[in-house]
Amino acid sequence: MARKPPTKPRKNASQERSRATVDALVEATARILVKEGFEKASTNRIAEIAGVSVGSLYQYFPSKEALVAAVIDRHNEEIMGIVRSARIEVADMPIDKAVRKLVTVAIEAHRIDPKLHRVLAEQIPRTGQLKDVEAFNREVHALVRTYLESRRNEMRKIDPALATFICVSAIEAVAHNTVLNHAEMLTEKTVRTLVDETTRMVVGYLR
Repeated sequence: MARKPPTKPRKNASQERSRATVDALVEATARILVKEGFEKASTNRIAEIAGVSVGSLYQYFPSKEALVAAVIDRHNEEIMGIVRSARIEVADMPIDKAVRKLVTVAIEAHRIDPKLHRVLAEQIPRTGQLKDVEAFNREVHALVRTYLESRRNEMRKIDPALATFICVSAIEAVAHNTVLNHAEMLTEKTVRTLVDETTRMVVGYLR
């Protein structure tokens, strides 16, 4: 059985110069993944694109899998930044407006570099990042359930856990499939229509 490559960074970048090196390496990895694919993302190639030596790369990352894991972490943090901001905004909104906001946010989050998002989705099992993705999903579910619990008087009688699962699954499926499979055809008008129709579907289910 082949040994699994290490995916944890060797050390954290604490100084400005070292942070710049790490950022350059992570950015170079993302660019190569999108343009050339995982198989061609060798540490030599990543170092070349980043403009640093291979020795400098290995000071921070033990393998290319660790670099891909760092790209996944950065991408997930960008997405969660949007989601966490939405949590504050929807807290006092009625259901129809809150659902519209959540649908809009889901599509916006998936539109953060959709080509990279597609590649990273394929690499998550390889890099051992499933636990982080699961933690991300739990946070999203907790956000939605907390909101639905606070609006039970506006909903039909339904188990909040089930309602949360169905709402999150429906919104995620629309956002994921739309952006990853049809990103090049997405106009602002199309996005507005998708938001309208998905909002109507979810609100109709809740009420």
